[in-house]
Amino acid sequence: MSQGEQAQTRAMKSLAAVLLVAILLQLAGCSPPPDPVTCTDGTSNCTVTNTYGSFTDRTICHAANVVYPSTEQELVAAVAAAASAKRKMKVATKHSHSGPKLACPGGSEGTIISTTRLNRTVSIDAERQLITVESGMVLRDLIQAAAAAGLSLPHSPYWYGLTIGGLLATGAHGSGLWGKGGAVHEYVVGLRIVTPAPACDGFAMVRELGADHPDLDAAKVSLGVVGVVSQVTLALQPLFKRSVTFVERNESDFTAQVAEWGRLHEFADMIWQPQHNKVIYRQDDRVDVSAPGNGVGGLFLFRSVPTALLVGGRAIEEQLQENGTDIARCAAEQEGATRQLPAFGFTNDGISFTGYPIVGYQHRIQASGSCIDGPEDALLSSCAWDPRIRGSFMYNSGFSVALSKAPAFIADMLNLRDLNPDAFCGALDGRVGLVLRYVKASSAYLGKHEDSIDVDILFYRSRTDGMPHAHADVVDEIEQMALGKYGGLPHWGKNRNFAFDGAIARYPKADKFLKVKSRYDPDGLFSSEWTDQVLGINGTPNIIENRCAIEGLCICSDDSHCAPEQGYFCRLGKVYKKARVCSSEEDY
Repeated sequence: MSQGEQAQTRAMKSLAAVLLVAILLQLAGCSPPPDPVTCTDGTSNCTVTNTYGSFTDRTICHAANVVYPSTEQELVAAVAAAASAKRKMKVATKHSHSGPKLACPGGSEGTIISTTRLNRTVSIDAERQLITVESGMVLRDLIQAAAAAGLSLPHSPYWYGLTIGGLLATGAHGSGLWGKGGAVHEYVVGLRIVTPAPACDGFAMVRELGADHPDLDAAKVSLGVVGVVSQVTLALQPLFKRSVTFVERNESDFTAQVAEWGRLHEFADMIWQPQHNKVIYRQDDRVDVSAPGNGVGGLFLFRSVPTALLVGGRAIEEQLQENGTDIARCAAEQEGATRQLPAFGFTNDGISFTGYPIVGYQHRIQASGSCIDGPEDALLSSCAWDPRIRGSFMYNSGFSVALSKAPAFIADMLNLRDLNPDAFCGALDGRVGLVLRYVKASSAYLGKHEDSIDVDILFYRSRTDGMPHAHADVVDEIEQMALGKYGGLPHWGKNRNFAFDGAIARYPKADKFLKVKSRYDPDGLFSSEWTDQVLGINGTPNIIENRCAIEGLCICSDDSHCAPEQGYFCRLGKVYKKARVCSSEEDY
């Protein structure tokens, strides 16, 4: 190894050490994320972003004003005021975790309706095992309120900073094929939603959709385009415990296991770590409440981190992305893997990990996100992605492939990795790998129409618009392979523009959804140019311009869509030959 490569390796090892220390030196307090809506004049002249601050100048969202209703009556008044003026409106949540611009009203004359203050429990019926909450309630508070009544929400996303309205709108989910499956919307048995109305009805109305209402399957995964959800009623189960063990294996039977593992364990998932040729299987099932244990599911990615360490780690990461070698990146990634917190941050008692299995109550295992907790601490510590500091900045892509096609898809990914194993060190965030969760077929019109495996990928994003990252072609080929070759579906709350192009045609019940949307909002006041493009109503989400493929705004068809000045050209995929990816000269 040359002296330069040795220096780069040391730098990357320093990055791994920085990230480890950041994890281990978590402070008691942390600074919660900022409000995604900021205004220059009280509640007027506003800008909307997401919790990552990832909307670029091209996708920046403006609005004329924001309103913060704290009751359903005030929510009705807010919708009526906008509807009477024929003004576009969109909903923003407390933290706004959607990558796509679902909260953008389209143009600077629109209204933002924030559900931040609609955050209360309306009722709990322990006998019937039902909970009704306002749509702005954060998942953390919902599962705690349910547990206090001796009840459990059977499934949820792993991150508890989402609001119930927001996670339903984007079809967010945990992992599971048993029973009703891992998607939260499968447990919705009622909604109250505020929609525009004729002048004779006061310009706004509350629609109550019970379990048997035919429109519930449109409203429970709605992308926010049919109205503002006011209240949600969920079917719960008696409080239960889970037993979790992470089992590490080599990847020799990965293709066979992907279609079976989700049927063997109720809360199963898988983590593929391509750089290490291994798969980590989550062996996760419910156990009797008498089973001893008080485990906590505190995923390390969701814990607060000292800001100075975040900034230092990102600086090293940027340096090695721009000037590093595969040898240096892989050496550092390996170093980081050996120092990773055991059990991904899960603990047996809320403090330490002492061994498997980790047994704990559902509400302490199912989700985590302590970096949003606590009072302001002047940004001494924060979530790793907090936009107010120069810390982590990532793309998060999510897409699903039908379970029947998953083995072939996994085989293709393995073949791609085998062509250049070191490329995966630069292409993917090595702290975890590719997370694969199971999602059951849904009755929701915009839900999964067959049992699927959902793939989550984190990868480096430059803060300079249009700047390529090492081995960008790897992620692009995986995504295009999943969506093109295997007919996959993009996650509504994640992904870049190109993933949504034509995707609505792969939903068999899309026409039913659009009919409900037209009835509930005939003037399209909850629509925007973006949602019309995504839903196939008008136009395409693709933006064709120089370097558009670098940012995922298009699939390249010309070298100018990549970064030819920096040696990135539009090439064919290596395994999926119909893919068009931005590849550097040395990679091709």
